[in-house]
Parts: sequence; C-alpha cells; structure tokens
Amino acid sequence: MHRLPHALSFFVFAITCEAAPFKDPNPQKYLFTARASEIDKRVREYPKIDFVFGNEKKPADKQHASVDTRAKPKGQLVIWLMSYRSDLFDRLNSYGLHAIQPHYANRWFSKICREKPVGEHCRGNMRLEAATGEDFSNAVDLRKPDGMKERARRFLLWLSEKHPAGQWEQFLTADRENLRWDKVIMAGSSHGSTTSARFAKHQKVARVVMLCGPRDQYQSWQSLPSATPENRYFGFSHVLDGGWTADHYCRSWELLGLHHYGPIVNVDSARAPYGNSRRLITAADVKNDARRAHSAVTPSRSSPKKVDGTFAYEDVWQYLFTHPVDQIGNPVPTDRECVKDQRARDFGK
Repeated sequence: MHRLPHALSFFVFAITCEAAPFKDPNPQKYLFTARASEIDKRVREYPKIDFVFGNEKKPADKQHASVDTRAKPKGQLVIWLMSYRSDLFDRLNSYGLHAIQPHYANRWFSKICREKPVGEHCRGNMRLEAATGEDFSNAVDLRKPDGMKERARRFLLWLSEKHPAGQWEQFLTADRENLRWDKVIMAGSSHGSTTSARFAKHQKVARVVMLCGPRDQYQSWQSLPSATPENRYFGFSHVLDGGWTADHYCRSWELLGLHHYGPIVNVDSARAPYGNSRRLITAADVKNDARRAHSAVTPSRSSPKKVDGTFAYEDVWQYLFTHPVDQIGNPVPTDRECVKDQRARDFGK
C-alpha cells in the first residue's frame, strides 16, 4: 500500500474526522453508567462461560460511557473491550473521542477452548461470537442481544435519549438498527485487544488499537482476509510482557500485515509519529515484573512516569488513537526470529 496523494489524503481525512461542534450550554466531562440487563430486557445470562449479571450489590453487567463537551469532537467512538479505566477514558475524551465500555462475554477464556493443543479456530470463533452474537462457535450459543454489537447499539440508544447534547446519535445509522462502524475505533488490552482485532477482521471499522496484544498464538484467524484495512491496526506492548517474550505479539502483528507499514519502534528513544509505524514497543522500567509490564501500556498505576510525575506514554496513546491512518511507514521484511508456527514448535503439529 502506498501513501495517498496529498490532496486525496486531505479530502479523506476531512470527511472521516469532521464532526459538528457540541452545543452544550454547560461544557464538561460526562460519565454515564447503566446495567445491560436494565436497558435491554432481552439479554440473558450464560453461567457456563461466566457471562452473568451479578446482583444489585455487585453488578457484573455494568457499562460505562463518557464524553467531554469541552473538547473539539472528532466524530469517532471508541468501543473499549476490557474493564473500565477512568485514566484511559479521560484521555480519549480529551482527544475529542466518545467512549463506551459495553458488557460482553469476555470471561470464557478459562472455561472453554482448553484442549492442548486447542483447536485452530476455537478461540477465534468464540471471540467472534462474543462480539457479534451470531453463530460462529460450537462451544456456546449466544443470542444477538448478548453480543457486543447489539449491547453497544442498545447502550447508544440509551445514551442518545439520556444525553442529547453528547451527540451519541451520530454513531447510529439513520434507522437506528446498526452502528456507524466507519466511525468506530475498536480497542482493548490483552484479551480485549485480541477480540477487537478478531472482530475487525470480520467488520470494517475506522481503527483498531491493541494494547498488550493480540495473542491467540495457536489460532490462524490473524492471517484471514481483513474487512478492516491493515493500516488501521495499531499495537503497543512492553518487551518484558510474556506475550512479547513468547513471540505471541510479534507473530500476530506480522500475520495481521503490520510490517507493511514500518518497523518495530521503541518509543523510549523515538518521538511521535514514530516513523508512522503500527508496531510500538517499550522497555521502560517496570521493576523486572512481567505482570506489571503487561498492564503498563494502558493508562494505570502500573504505567511508568516521568520525573515530573506525568505518564511517560502520553504521546504514544494519543498517536495510537488519533494518528491519520493514511500516513504509513515504509514496509520492512518479516522477523525470522519471531516464531509464527507456534503450534508446531510447542506440540509438534
């Protein structure tokens, strides 16, 4: 893929990023929460995969959304597929992005697809069923109201009525029966980044942000044809993360085709826009703790800080979520030291 001509690049960028300004008489940061089981009475529980509602004292199906009407809106919605993180949502909103965290099936990992070796399509199919509510997996039978797609739609319907000034309606089609996926950024960390990438293979979206992921080292979905263009996938991981040291991330990144858009760049010694690469890493001090390394690339207490107390990765996060997707780095060869066939390596088959 080649860089778009300048005039065309500007035209595409203007179309995809133009958004009407907020008309809020009292501009501020807004945070909303709603239980999936309360805004859509069709939803069900699936105890087999620990996809349940919880109870009033400890709800498990609580969903979050936020927007900052003080920021210039970009007209894009981040769907975050992991637990809610205020530090992350604060940053997304400051970039002019809307953000939601829907409740969806994400605790099945320790329940199914546990064979050794696991079937080549088991986890990928389960991820796609969890995301869509459609029949892709033989391990479980989810209904449409229980897929991430429909839960996100119902949440947006609720938000558009609850908070008209937030302009949530723009992320729904005119008939309100689907999302405007061309305005959606799929994002997550770890398990969530893997499901985000799997869903983007199936559904064309505006961008995919993969923090400490994707994994699924024994699956083949990463090399499937992608509905979402390859240049729209962005990854960031720490080199002490077990997913990096075991070649899970480098494998997925190459199978996704990200080496076509630049080399792996260490953000510790580079500045934005990092050569327009889609593959970013860090070796910042995490006290030699692999678990902390795993969570360090997401805004959190584990994220390294500068001497002035600010997060070290502020520029990285803004790049991942806002860098123009048509601006790409130069292609590089694949890494021969990154093991792609991990099934053969670990199981001899």
